[in-house]
Amino acid sequence: MQRNIRSELEYWLAFYLIKGIGFQTAKQLLTHTSFEVLFSRSCNELCELGLKSSVATAIKTFEWQQVESIIQQCKTLNIQIIHLSHSDYPALLKEIPAPPLVLFCKGDIQLLDSPKLAIVGSRNATESGRQVSFDIAHSLAINEFCVVSGMARGIDSCAHRGALQANGKTIAVLGTGVDLCYPKRASKLYESISEHGLLISEYKPGTLAQAANFPRRNRIISGLSMGAIVVEAEQKSGSLITAKYALEQNREVFAVPGSVYNELAKGCHALIKQGAKLIENCDDIFSELSVLPKSCLYKVDETEKNVISDSVLEHLTFEVTSVDKLQQLSGIQMDELLSRLLDLELSGQVVRVLDGYTRIGRS
Repeated sequence: MQRNIRSELEYWLAFYLIKGIGFQTAKQLLTHTSFEVLFSRSCNELCELGLKSSVATAIKTFEWQQVESIIQQCKTLNIQIIHLSHSDYPALLKEIPAPPLVLFCKGDIQLLDSPKLAIVGSRNATESGRQVSFDIAHSLAINEFCVVSGMARGIDSCAHRGALQANGKTIAVLGTGVDLCYPKRASKLYESISEHGLLISEYKPGTLAQAANFPRRNRIISGLSMGAIVVEAEQKSGSLITAKYALEQNREVFAVPGSVYNELAKGCHALIKQGAKLIENCDDIFSELSVLPKSCLYKVDETEKNVISDSVLEHLTFEVTSVDKLQQLSGIQMDELLSRLLDLELSGQVVRVLDGYTRIGRS
């Protein structure tokens, strides 16, 4: 006997798999009837609801084995499926014009409920651009924001790494299935986000990288977030597509300025001319969002801060010292050390370089 009563997840996955059913069509159908009734109707009755005959036929002839196969595959790969009616589906994402019907998630789905900001930018970023991305993400993570990006090389990867180094939260929105690492060179970052953050995609497991998927996934990056921060972008780039989506979704757009001689700054300058908020650091972001920093940098009393400062600075010279070496020399806990280094960096006393930190001023 054919099974007629199915779970809500199964029905959403069926909608997801049937060509011709997107968010607007699903919304229209479910305002008139239920899943159970819909899938029991004849082709003529379905067409009377406004469906094309090809979509009506696809509903009547749908092979439920496809859904069962995806559910079993996700169980095997430890992937959770969050559908549009699920209690964990992000509220902000529901507000965009075309939210994904389902999200495939690998990692901590509780991050979907956290305050989030997106950081995007060029794959071919400059060293200073990568540093800015890392630093802003690090500071956001310390202040309990989840950093959202696309795990591409350059600005995206640095944003994820900055959040992770602060033991913070980060979400990577992929243009492939969440079971696949793309690009392959990012395998270590992929594993770190899987273990300490969240990987999400609207594409089912096994979906390979296709050029058309990446601009489309950008609407999810911005849709999940309170705002989008653009760090280095050419005038025609995927980052500006994300910014465009953010504007359409009524999100804040922030842009980091750069040299007028840097082609990668032109996209940011164009955004600023169009009304994006010019930012230099996280304080500018917090000011625009009317939120107060929660970082321990602002909670440590002045005496304790000076003691920690001296302890860090006395072990730093004008030659490069790695963070691990500095931690050994100072004896300070790593999270406290990273916070203090960020504070010193913002105050212009130290600078981060490729292999560690170096002093740039005398105490």
